[in-house]
Amino acid sequence: MKIKSISLEIPSLAASAIFTRLQIVEIVGNKAAYQPNFTSSPRLITTIYLLYLLTVFFSASSNLVGKFTQSVRRMVQDAKDEGTASGLTKEEVIETNERLRAVRIRMDESYDTAKKALVTLMGKYNDSKSVHNVFQRYNLLKAMIKEVIRLETQYWTLVDIPKQEKQETVPAFVLRACSIMEKTQKSGEGVKTSARLAEEAQERRERIDRLEDMTTAQIEAENTQMTNDLYRLLKKYSGLRNLIRQLKTEYTNAKIYPMLFRYTMLKDMIKDILLHPDYMEVCHEVDA
Repeated sequence: MKIKSISLEIPSLAASAIFTRLQIVEIVGNKAAYQPNFTSSPRLITTIYLLYLLTVFFSASSNLVGKFTQSVRRMVQDAKDEGTASGLTKEEVIETNERLRAVRIRMDESYDTAKKALVTLMGKYNDSKSVHNVFQRYNLLKAMIKEVIRLETQYWTLVDIPKQEKQETVPAFVLRACSIMEKTQKSGEGVKTSARLAEEAQERRERIDRLEDMTTAQIEAENTQMTNDLYRLLKKYSGLRNLIRQLKTEYTNAKIYPMLFRYTMLKDMIKDILLHPDYMEVCHEVDA
């Protein structure tokens, strides 16, 4: 007679976090006998044990055992899940998590584009100081400014975000910004190949599986952190975007002046940006 002994450890739901050990002895070819130790949550342990017996009875494949283990883990998480203070369901907080993640990726792209344009402007301006011919430097100043303000004419390059209302909370503002950005087309986004769609679907399944293994409160805590991080990014991006808009307006208005006057005005425009607090806050950031 062949005897196989299996030991299954299940986290106890008690506050002491003591592990409850369930001893299972299976006699192959005859019948199964077991001796559970119901130190806490006997109904939960009994349910888990019955599910285990059904899984072993119908299939001994590792694939089903893996699925059973995942089901047990989620069952324990659901039993421990006490919901959230906001009253949102787990499906709702998972959906919010996905929205915040997608908008953060979009914002990172626009923020990096705006920051790179202004950092490049600073580098070219410093390099132009070595050019002593006024006419040559004048042309250089015009060219470097045009390169930055061109972003304003390419509506798909930089995203538009709303202004925060005085009485608007951070979460409400971030979600409103998400709604606006979700309606705009992403730069360079066209028809996706079937391979790319399959890859994105697989990535989404992996993200959802990770969130499903978490409690609702844990997901909401992660969402709160993502919201705060996205809020700070929105504020920094707004500052840079306003500088680019201001540069475009001043450059256009300066076209009516003679070259010598305009030469001085172009230098002042650039220096005003490079000394602005919104630019100085981010110009020394190290790109990941």
